[in-house]
Amino acid sequence: MLRIALATLRARAGAFAATFTALLLGAAVVSACGVLLESGLRSALPPERYDRAPLIVAGRQAVDLDVRSADGSEYRSSQPLLERPRLDASLARDLAAVDGVASVVPDRRVTVRLPDADRAVTGANGAVPQAHTWSSRVLGGFRLTEGHAPQGAQQVVLDTRLAARAGLRTGDSVRLMTSSTPLTFKVAGLVALDGDRTPRQSVLYASGAAMQRLAPLSGASVDAFGVFTTPGTPSSQVVPAVERVVAGHRAAVYTGDERGEAEFTDIAVGAANLVELATAIGGNVLLVAVFVLCATTSLAIRHRHREMALLRAIGTTPGQLYRMITAESAVTGLVAGVLGCPLGVGVVHWLSGQFAGRGLVPPDFRPVVGPLPFLTAVGVTVLTAVAAALVAARRAARVRPTEALREASAEPARIGRGRLITGGVLLAPAVCVLGLGLGFRADFLTLVGLANSLVLLLVITAAVLGPLISRTATALLAPLLDRTGVTGWLAAANSGARATRTAAAVTPIVLAVSFAATVVFTQTTQLSRSTEEIRSGTVADHVLAAPTGMSPELARRAAELPGVTAATGVVRSKAVGVGSLLGTEEAVSLTAQGLQPSAVSATVDLDERRGKLSALAPDTVALSTTAASWLGLDVGDRARLHLGDGTPFTGEVIAVYGRGLGFADLTFDHDLLLSHTTAGVDQSVLIRSAPGASGDVAHRLSALARTYPGAEPIGALAADAQVEEQRAMAWVNYVVVGVIIAYTALTVVNTQAMNTASRRREFALLRLTGSSRSQVLGMVRLESFTVVAVGGLLGTLLSVPPLALVALALTGTPIPTAPVLGWLAIVGSTALLAMAGAMLPARLVLRVRPVDAIGMKE
Repeated sequence: MLRIALATLRARAGAFAATFTALLLGAAVVSACGVLLESGLRSALPPERYDRAPLIVAGRQAVDLDVRSADGSEYRSSQPLLERPRLDASLARDLAAVDGVASVVPDRRVTVRLPDADRAVTGANGAVPQAHTWSSRVLGGFRLTEGHAPQGAQQVVLDTRLAARAGLRTGDSVRLMTSSTPLTFKVAGLVALDGDRTPRQSVLYASGAAMQRLAPLSGASVDAFGVFTTPGTPSSQVVPAVERVVAGHRAAVYTGDERGEAEFTDIAVGAANLVELATAIGGNVLLVAVFVLCATTSLAIRHRHREMALLRAIGTTPGQLYRMITAESAVTGLVAGVLGCPLGVGVVHWLSGQFAGRGLVPPDFRPVVGPLPFLTAVGVTVLTAVAAALVAARRAARVRPTEALREASAEPARIGRGRLITGGVLLAPAVCVLGLGLGFRADFLTLVGLANSLVLLLVITAAVLGPLISRTATALLAPLLDRTGVTGWLAAANSGARATRTAAAVTPIVLAVSFAATVVFTQTTQLSRSTEEIRSGTVADHVLAAPTGMSPELARRAAELPGVTAATGVVRSKAVGVGSLLGTEEAVSLTAQGLQPSAVSATVDLDERRGKLSALAPDTVALSTTAASWLGLDVGDRARLHLGDGTPFTGEVIAVYGRGLGFADLTFDHDLLLSHTTAGVDQSVLIRSAPGASGDVAHRLSALARTYPGAEPIGALAADAQVEEQRAMAWVNYVVVGVIIAYTALTVVNTQAMNTASRRREFALLRLTGSSRSQVLGMVRLESFTVVAVGGLLGTLLSVPPLALVALALTGTPIPTAPVLGWLAIVGSTALLAMAGAMLPARLVLRVRPVDAIGMKE
């Protein structure tokens, strides 16, 4: 069977081209997602400032929560923390008392900005520089290359590359900003990493007194402790005792390369994003790949109907046919998998750059390329090819030997009972999912999941009932086609008589249009709603903003200006809670904002639904409707959350509001949330002026902003900045849509090309009975129009129910935001491919003389 399979592959290379291309694309995407997944799981970076300390004790950069699955079993669910957890400085005494510990060195860090004229000097990788205590320099590999250690409260030491970027030398003055106006320091010296390596994060060192000037309120806490063991004591011997000491402090002990996780807090968030993105993209692509491969393999085998019958006629058993088809698919899958993996590496590097540019991963992210993702990709490709072949081979193995003697086989006049029953069985859960979605209409994330499931069920149902749909659609279009003359009459007759063939061409168009429309218009509806909420929810007259954030002091000073009735800083972070998704609990990360309670109603309109936002206090929280539904909370309930740095928070829910997409899922007291952020700055300041005083206030705000380098007045809250994360995730979904369209486009072209190429005898017969070449081409063109019209219309209709669910959750109405140009792009690109897939082969076939084509073999 293997020899026959290889011979078949050589003889029918063109027929296997589409299947091979689909497998090649699938292997490339699966291997790329595997590399991203492995990179997320193995995202540790070697330490720089901590590379000399054998043990680092730092706050855990994730929170683990006990949750319950739908069957009642309990498990641990983890979410990364956006902010850096801090530890009590008194913990140093307990660590120093552990046997085998020689010394404990605390490390304090403060995010600083270096204002330079009207801009801020950024550090390595575009990040904000970090200031550390000079005593913590012993933890890592920074050495003094010029000048001396900082002394007193007026001196700092910069790393050489940060100094070069800012144009500073030893002895120069440098202005630094934290949460106050710029402070002036003298550059006492420069430091560099051992071996003149480029630091991943720009640093500067300051004495204890200088750090007190930069961060006067953080003296009771530290970011990490470096633990040095006594000579001759291995670190592994000390780790268990140290872990017992820190067990109740939400801290972890890091050794080896894990110390890099304690040093670089963005690694955990980037790793979690990578795992989520790789799983989402890989899962969607694999699902579509199975669907597409089943369609292309089934079509290829259907066109070999007489060949299979001939093999049965000469004594081949059904089992032998199974083995032959399986061997063909296994060889095709193996070759495609091996060749697709190198393409996957290119996909990884492209995706890495895109993810970094959108803030989903650190800017210096480098993928971890190991053998496991490629072995997995090859294995998955082979298994997918074999599984698709086995599904398609069931009918071929049952073919009767007498079929080999028939010149043509007419399709049955009626759809089989099995198809009708299967279609009805699939339609029932689709209706149930729609009803379930209407019941959960307040929960956007639940509805998105239900919408994806619903569109998949509807597409599969349409594929099963394809011949019935094709016959019905052709019957409806027949009067229109008849008006175009004899070519239209032939097109209607062919489409109706060969409903199965027409359905095979319609199904991939339905898949492409419905999936793409659902994903794309879900994003456009969400982004449109977010932008509208920001526009209508901002009632402040003036807004101050800065790229790297602003001092909270700016909002306080703005509130004191003449003509200003209210002002609030807006601080942004995230919080973690336990959400429920269709009966299954999981740890969820929610966007959070902090506003001054006294200025909330005067600067923003969050669309209160229940409760009063004016009751906001440090021990309360307000929820968006989406967050309230997901967390299962309402006004008066006690919310149990973890703030961005992991600190537990329990507070009363005092309000539920509607404009969560544009602003945030959770609203806290400004000072409370600010105290649990790493940078300690506001992202913007909202100002409301008294009636008639707007012009004077604008001038005063401009003067005030000049005293805070980087801050500037803007007309209104920038929607792009507010929904930046939503836009990044929308782009990821567009990538998924692009892969889906690429896959289905391949199927569309392959289906149309194979259906057209197999009709050379039919075309020759039409030519010999008097039809002209242009009439045959016209018939093919109208048949393709029928396929495109039915597929585009049906795909659009199938996307309506899931999009209605999403629109109901977002806007309260079942009408999504679906730009006409977007719909035309989706349907038009698919239609163009379908027409090209039919017309180009038809032109090639018609180049052969009819008398020659009528006698050609299949």
